[in-house]
Amino acid sequence: MEANRQKYFDPRVLARLKGLVLRARQIVEGYMTGLHRSPYRGFSIEFAEHREYAPGDDLRYLDWKVFGRTDKFYLKQFEAETNLVCYLVVDASRSMSYQSAQAPWSKWEYAQALAAALAYLVLAQQDSVGLVTFDHQVRNIVRPGAHPSHLKEILTGLEQIQPEGKTSIAPVLDELAERFVRRGLVVILSDFFDQPEQLVRTLAHFRHRRHDVILMQVLDRAEEEFPFEQLTRFEGLEEPHQVVADARSLRAAYLRHFQAAVRQLQRSCREHGMEYVRLHTDRPVDVALRTFLSRRKVK
Repeated sequence: MEANRQKYFDPRVLARLKGLVLRARQIVEGYMTGLHRSPYRGFSIEFAEHREYAPGDDLRYLDWKVFGRTDKFYLKQFEAETNLVCYLVVDASRSMSYQSAQAPWSKWEYAQALAAALAYLVLAQQDSVGLVTFDHQVRNIVRPGAHPSHLKEILTGLEQIQPEGKTSIAPVLDELAERFVRRGLVVILSDFFDQPEQLVRTLAHFRHRRHDVILMQVLDRAEEEFPFEQLTRFEGLEEPHQVVADARSLRAAYLRHFQAAVRQLQRSCREHGMEYVRLHTDRPVDVALRTFLSRRKVK
């Protein structure tokens, strides 16, 4: 059965399904198949019982037993604080349209499917979810809601957008840090191809506002491995430039730059108490979902 499930949830199979509703359902069902208990409680139980400590929190509510087990600080939550608000922030800039010859779908399509599955799951457990899509500015906002019918609005917001425009992540996230009045979980899905220094400052802004933030970096394998071996024409997605070059002569410099940018992003997440998840468009989306949710659990 496990082999059949993995075959069914292969990215190439999911890519052929029409409509985000169907994809979201299949992804969530694939995630549930591998669990021994309900995923709905598992998604938000830490919000029902604990919240990670942030500078300025009242130390009287620290749970020292959890600290003894995990060596991390968590605060006890109370009934009035247990309702989860999840903000899905999805990069719809032109770089997200990239799809290499071997990839089953583009980075945008992968981010769409994962955001749809997360919205489906949050609403199934009667919590609130909202959506923001952006490129160099905010393109669409769906305010948080908890009614099951809210899923249609979230999916419409994802389906109506096509990747275009330049990437400018930092100013958009600065704006959103101010607009997200209610403290919650902010899930940012992007390739994060932008100026690292500006992005670091913005991440600190979210933590200052006491949001719990997860960065999901969506990548095509070709971007990470640079498998090109011969004279290749490279076309800019956000700039109208074309370069014909020997790919082998560029590979070492490209990989150094790429890996340095990823390390800086990971380091910034650690420094600001955020979580980082790297996703590849050739991996099953339900596996990505399980990775994400496993990071939400208090060990």
